[in-house]
Amino acid sequence: MLVTWLFFSLCTQASAQEHHTIKGIVVDANTSEPIAGANIIGESLYAVSADNGEFIIREVPVGTFKFEITHIGYAHNQFTIQILDGDIEGLVIRLKESVTSLDGVELLGKTEKRKAQELSTIAVGIDEEFLKSNRENSLMQTLKKIPGVSTITIGSGQSKPVIRGLGFNRVSVVQNGIKHEAQQWGNDHGLEIDQYGIENIQIIKGPASLVYGSDAIAGVVDIQPAKLPLPNSFDGEINLLGETNNDLIGVSTGIQSRKEKWFYRGRLTYRDYDDYKVPTDKINYENYIFELHENNLRNTAGEEINASFSIGFVSDNFKSETFFSNVNAKNGFFANAHGLEVRSSSIDYDSSNRDVDLPYHRVNHFKITNNTSIYLDRHTLDVDLGYQNNQRDENSEPVPHGHMPKPPNSRERIFTKNTYSLNIKDTYNTNEEHDIVLGVNAELQNNNIGGWGFLIPAYERYSAGIFIYDHFKIHENLHLQGGLRYDAGVMDTKPHFDWFQTPIDNPDGSTSNVYVQRSHDKSLEFGNLSGSLGLSYIHQNTTYKINLGKSFRMPLANELASDGVNYHMYRYERGNIDLDPEQSYQLDIDIDHSTSKFNIGISPFVNFFENFIYLNPTPNYYETLQIYEYTQSKVFRFGGEARAGINVTPMLRLDASAEYVYSRQTSGPKKGFTIPFSPPLSGLFSASYQFKDVAFMQSPQVTADFRVTAAQNDIVPPEEVTDGYQALNLSANTKIQLFGKGKPAQLRIKLNNVFNTEYYDHTSFYRLIDVPEPGRNLSISMTVPF
Repeated sequence: MLVTWLFFSLCTQASAQEHHTIKGIVVDANTSEPIAGANIIGESLYAVSADNGEFIIREVPVGTFKFEITHIGYAHNQFTIQILDGDIEGLVIRLKESVTSLDGVELLGKTEKRKAQELSTIAVGIDEEFLKSNRENSLMQTLKKIPGVSTITIGSGQSKPVIRGLGFNRVSVVQNGIKHEAQQWGNDHGLEIDQYGIENIQIIKGPASLVYGSDAIAGVVDIQPAKLPLPNSFDGEINLLGETNNDLIGVSTGIQSRKEKWFYRGRLTYRDYDDYKVPTDKINYENYIFELHENNLRNTAGEEINASFSIGFVSDNFKSETFFSNVNAKNGFFANAHGLEVRSSSIDYDSSNRDVDLPYHRVNHFKITNNTSIYLDRHTLDVDLGYQNNQRDENSEPVPHGHMPKPPNSRERIFTKNTYSLNIKDTYNTNEEHDIVLGVNAELQNNNIGGWGFLIPAYERYSAGIFIYDHFKIHENLHLQGGLRYDAGVMDTKPHFDWFQTPIDNPDGSTSNVYVQRSHDKSLEFGNLSGSLGLSYIHQNTTYKINLGKSFRMPLANELASDGVNYHMYRYERGNIDLDPEQSYQLDIDIDHSTSKFNIGISPFVNFFENFIYLNPTPNYYETLQIYEYTQSKVFRFGGEARAGINVTPMLRLDASAEYVYSRQTSGPKKGFTIPFSPPLSGLFSASYQFKDVAFMQSPQVTADFRVTAAQNDIVPPEEVTDGYQALNLSANTKIQLFGKGKPAQLRIKLNNVFNTEYYDHTSFYRLIDVPEPGRNLSISMTVPF
């Protein structure tokens, strides 16, 4: 079918060569920055400028044509052009800001927002300005201000996404079209992505398996490719960062350049930080009192070195970019959390706040991706290729446990994961009413293990899916979207035996010393049908959305075949080879009303899991450690987010948001309880004031964020109740003109946890061992363009 479509498209394109093409770019007259979303309108001819300001008008006959260029916030412009016997290239259109430029800034997003309004999925767009203004120690901590988004934090620089109370492999993180694959199943495994250089993120809240496949059962964090550099350009930036809580020093430098058709980008990032401080001098865990030296959470220091480079080519009907990246990090684990080492260790953990002692992990994530787009008249063919290598070494003191003799080294667990990915998508614009998308995804994972501490087996996982999707414009303001997808997958687990012998009682009363088998050679097959149907309606300033979706998730290797001690959690974990794929049904509604003065919105959802997978504590023990087993139950969930904002004056803006999730297991051993890591009711109140220029400071702005979180009394044993809290964060940012008339530098100052409040985040990894969130932290960062 695909070949037939391509043949038809090529034939159509060949016939179109009887006409001519106009190519140009729309830029700001003052800054020469590209303008996206500008309308170029002529008689029976039309185009919209892309993110990089470029536009193409095809099938232009011979003759003279008059065009009008419009964009909210800019004065209209016109030009006349005569087509004789050739194409027109290199046309530059410069728009001047209109006198209502301030209102234009607010309304500018509506041109971009229109596409999102017409989709029934509940999505939030995050731009580069938001990322820079709210940057925290990790990408997901930066996104915590988005209603419905939270994190599972692991120390200073690591975190993983949680959307509406669901995390781990229930949220897909996609970068440049390829799903990020690492060891994200672990509580203490962060996200290996450099947050610098990211320009745009789309967060989809709700089932998204239709396009993204397994693991997108709760939502997607889609890190989209950066916009193309301007032709014949070179620019870059230096990001500097310092923080007081953990004495962090960070620097990131990025460059990009383009000739006419070839372009490249590059970035280097380095971060180094101490043990971070908490607003307490002692921690009580399992009746052990841990004294903290100068409030430092010992052995939570770390270092991160990242590098990336891409090269690409763009022409009229073709665009391709190949992206290389390597993220390397070494992070310490809070020593008291890992098997209570501090009680017997000879390591002086308090001798230095900056060194990384045992236990620690070292992670290296290498990634190659290629994104190619081919434009063939009514078809757009997108092909994404990806290869990822994730190397993770977890090191701890070689201490004998149970029947295990003293290990020969500190390499407790080693994971080496290779992932190969392929996505093909054809978008066919049949007419003005229909956009049909046909796509296939395929992925191969190979995960090998090493070290003396077994937890999950080596495995290979194969998965493939095919989907079809249609966006039907019923009329200009009423849009229907729907699609179906089928996925098939195979999980092959490999056998594994202990490296030491364990005495086993025989039926005849004798005892044998055997190498215990921890995993078996198993091949499991999975298949599932998913889909969605939604409607969006735009009525003046109000957008209404409703979407019903079914998603699924294949069980992971740890859920199916784990059988070992997880010293990070101080428990024994055992998988269940008979687990079924998770299946989820969810209804989403979104109502948003926005004007130039204020906005208000609400996004409720109802969700039902047929077979939710979770780790359940049992009354059994293994060598003094409680055994946890993976099991399944039916789960009913509902909740949502509410948001409101108002421009009190042209300078003062107030915003408020709230989020809530209710979860209840309706079957299984924990019937009547919630599910693990359920976030409590939370609200965020923000006030932002924009000053006039002061001395060398351009457009200085101050922001206060006050978060109010209720107590989480709705828990599932062995979780404990988490008290509510209030925390105040302050920030200020301004532009500073350093180099003549070039782009200004941006200076940001943030003060988190202003009152050094001792509080606990219910979705934090260290909350499980009664470790509070970090104390007061002053951070200063600057972005200097060149």
